[in-house]
Amino acid sequence: MMKIRPPVVVLLALFLSACGIPVPPEKADYVGEWRAVGMDLVITADGSVEYRRSSGGISKSVNGPIKEFRGDDFVVGILFLTTTFEVSQTPHQVDGMWKMVVDGVELTRVWP
Repeated sequence: MMKIRPPVVVLLALFLSACGIPVPPEKADYVGEWRAVGMDLVITADGSVEYRRSSGGISKSVNGPIKEFRGDDFVVGILFLTTTFEVSQTPHQVDGMWKMVVDGVELTRVWP
């Protein structure tokens, strides 16, 4: 009989808590690859997020699952290590191009 050791239990708990939520239908316009100078944001339908931002020689990146939506904002992370992305303008079309403002930066969707 195999014994489960405490580190295995901790890893299993981390794995299970890492599962995010898929993007709900009412937020489907969030899905895609969004870009601005110094900022890239990818949101997939399954709720995965890849974020990179550089400004003034400082870089920040966040990769993880969406934990929840709070109004227009979304929270990404695992357990207590989370980042809230503030969406001041939800995805909308301007002259045939999709735009969204996240953390004060206007992004343009380049995919899909």
